[in-house]
Amino acid sequence: MRILIAGASGFLGTRLVDRLTADGHQVTRLVRRPPRTADERQWNPSAAQLDPAVVAEADAVVNLAGAGVGDKRWNDEYRQLIRSSRVDTTTTLAITIAGLPEVDRPRTLLNSSAVGWYGNTGDRTVEEDAPAGEGFLADVCRVWEAATRPAEDAGVRVVRLRIGLPLHRDGGLLKPQLLPFRLGIAGRLGSGRQWLPWISMADWLDATRFVLDRDDLVGPVNLVGPAPVTNAEFTRELARQLRRPAIIPIPALALKVVLGGFAHEALTSTRVLPGVLTGAGFTYRHPTLATALHAALTAP
Repeated sequence: MRILIAGASGFLGTRLVDRLTADGHQVTRLVRRPPRTADERQWNPSAAQLDPAVVAEADAVVNLAGAGVGDKRWNDEYRQLIRSSRVDTTTTLAITIAGLPEVDRPRTLLNSSAVGWYGNTGDRTVEEDAPAGEGFLADVCRVWEAATRPAEDAGVRVVRLRIGLPLHRDGGLLKPQLLPFRLGIAGRLGSGRQWLPWISMADWLDATRFVLDRDDLVGPVNLVGPAPVTNAEFTRELARQLRRPAIIPIPALALKVVLGGFAHEALTSTRVLPGVLTGAGFTYRHPTLATALHAALTAP
């Protein structure tokens, strides 16, 4: 399969490119700078610039582009970047796909979204049929997913990947926590009662491949593990695997000082289940947090 990927240099994108290439697929990466290798093509989503011929060469498009929500302290400027970096890329891809003659259109668009769609669910479990919640990330997810509509209206299979928290020691949720845990100065965030929708990196890759290959799957798909845990449970299990104490809770007020607006999201409870994946027969390699954390901490 010929696959065009946006966001190929990110935490998830680099691993997906490696996986797809190893599986024998032909991968082309969209980059904003001048291309340096034969598998790169330049675009400028901020200016809605993308050569339609590049998209016409693909059987499927995967869009993982977007500024990291946990990379910097949130202020008004970074909030705007979080939004625009997602909506601009998705809009540019969807409109370009829709503008192609039917015979030249990719058959599939996998577009990343996030479990932030659901907002704060408290202790209530939600699946893909739940409406959008409230809050900044929920609002971003709403317009982000809506930006895929031109491709959907053109008859392309559109899957909106509502991604949870992939676990890997080199990035995502886990990386910034390892040092304080190893120093014994870590603990639960706030009350610790908020739910975390984790997924192992291996299962994220497997699930993305699964969805890519299943032409019958359309619309939102939650890419999360089958057994969400609370932050307190996550803290205890990570401490156990690192063989370090985790007895110093981080108060909500301290999080707000350090993280700014992102503190609200770090304290949000999102109890999400993978209804579509389990209903379609997807099998997890790491169905529990213990096995997922072990894989994350020992993977190359």
